This record gives sequence, structure tokens and C-alpha cells, in this order.
Amino acid sequence: MERKKIYIALIVFLLSAVAFMTYDTGVNLSYVIPKRFIRLGTMIIVASSIAYSSLIFQTLTQNKILTPSIMGYESVFILLQTIIVFIYGDKTFQVVSHTSNFFISILGMMVFSMFMYILLFKRGRNNIYHLLLIGLILGTLFETAGKFMQVIIDPNEFSIIESHLFASFNKMNTDLLLVAGITLGLTFLIGARYIKYLDVIALGREHAINLGLNYYKLVQIYMVLISVMVSVSTALVGPITFLGILVTNITYQILKSYKHKYLLFACCVISCITVIVGQFLVEHVFNFSTAVSVIINFIGGIYFIYLIIKTRRSL
Repeated sequence: MERKKIYIALIVFLLSAVAFMTYDTGVNLSYVIPKRFIRLGTMIIVASSIAYSSLIFQTLTQNKILTPSIMGYESVFILLQTIIVFIYGDKTFQVVSHTSNFFISILGMMVFSMFMYILLFKRGRNNIYHLLLIGLILGTLFETAGKFMQVIIDPNEFSIIESHLFASFNKMNTDLLLVAGITLGLTFLIGARYIKYLDVIALGREHAINLGLNYYKLVQIYMVLISVMVSVSTALVGPITFLGILVTNITYQILKSYKHKYLLFACCVISCITVIVGQFLVEHVFNFSTAVSVIINFIGGIYFIYLIIKTRRSL
């Protein structure tokens, strides 16, 4: 049954991708098709990164309304970009290349992941309310620090940072597309080796340890993988806060399964469909008057409130 639903999702994904590539192309196909192909590749990389990292994070925290975005990961990325521009000013990308900036961001996100791991997962302190509180506080702290630095820098320098604040596939950094694709591919290969352990970790820390897993080592590995995937998606197009919540919970509703080899793949496919359809609406319905992140965050925000109310009623 799970495979049948995944096949249906794949068909929908292929149809949406074909529609995005071929709808209203005009006569200049040699110009339009390559441009759309780059956007499509970027959307697949970003959507897969967010879906994969969000579902793993929810398994580790055993909570379906938490994602790396809500816990402050993207705020860390924006703060890092602000600090770099604050130091180097309008000469930022003359001193720091896009590729170097990308790997600096990944390193910074890894440091943040290890800090979260030490603070919240070590010594059995896996309290979900503690996790939510610390994550929101740190996210707010980093966001406030970033905004303070953005206010005092030169307006021309702020325009460099502004490209990272709102997600848009019309201004994605194509220079990083190949690097991001290779990085994500390697991350997925490493993650594939540890997928089977997620089914056990989903049972809880005590059960995982009793069944012989090196729980804390696995959590460290997953936190690093999450930081890399969040960095990849945010570096390419910017933050899309509620996409992770939206696609993971849709996946849970469609696939009544606890096997992560099905959940992760289906979640990535559903995430790709969501982003492609959202971008299609931006280009052909709203005529570029808004960004895809606005549409997804609006729908995802409403769905997030619904999940909180639903969870509260079930208690």
C-alpha cells in the first residue's frame, strides 16, 4: 500500500514538473527551457533538503510540529551572513567567494547543531518543552542580533543581506547549484546508511538504548546531517519556515507507516510537488507579484495552528 501511494506521488511530481517546464513557453524555447530547468533543479534540491531534515528532526524530538526552521537554524544562517557583510562591507564577495561563504555557513550550522545536541540531548535531558523553549529563545536572539547589525550597516551593504531574507527561486544563487547538489547527494548517501536506525529511535531514547543502539552517537550524526541540509536549502534561495511542517504532516496523513525508508522518500516527493506548484502559481497566476515562500508560509502557518489545536484537544 505504501509503495502504491509513493508511485502515485511520483506520477503527480512528474506531471507537475512537466507542466512547469512546458506551460506558456512562447517561441524562444532555447532561452526559456534552460532557465526553467535550472529553477526546477534548485526546487528539487531545496524541497528535498527541507523535507529530509524536517522529518529526521521530528523523529529525534518525537514531535510532529517541530522543524529545524522553527528551532532557529535559519536564524543562525541569516546571522552568519549579516556578520560576514558587517565585517567586509560591499567588498564581501571580493574577499569571500560564494562557495567559501557556503561552506562557512555549513560549518557555523554544524557548530550550532553540536551546541543544541550538548545542551539538550546529553545526559538524558530530552525534554520536548525544554527543547522548544531553548530553540525559540535562541532563534529570537539570533534574529534580533542580525536585525540590529542590519540596521547599523550601510543601506547598500544591507542589499547584499536582503537577498537571503526571503526565499525566491527567481533570484537563487546558480553559482552554488552544482556545489549544493553534490553536497546534498553526499549527505543523502551518508544518511541512507543510517535510515534503518530511525525506526528504532522513533520508539524513544530508552527503547533505542535497550535495543542496543548507540543513541547519542546516532543523534550527533543526524544533527550534523540536518545542519548541512538546512544550510544547502537556505544558501540557495533563503528561508521557507513552514514548508517542513506542511510536507511532513501531509506525509504522515497519506502514508500510515512508521518505516522511514518510505516516509523520507515520500516526504521529499511531496515537498517537491508543493514547491513546484507554489512556484507555478507565482509565475502564472500571481505574475511574480509575490514569492513562493509567502504562499507556502501562509498555508503552512495556518496548518501549524491547526496542528497545535488538534494536538491540544487530543491531550
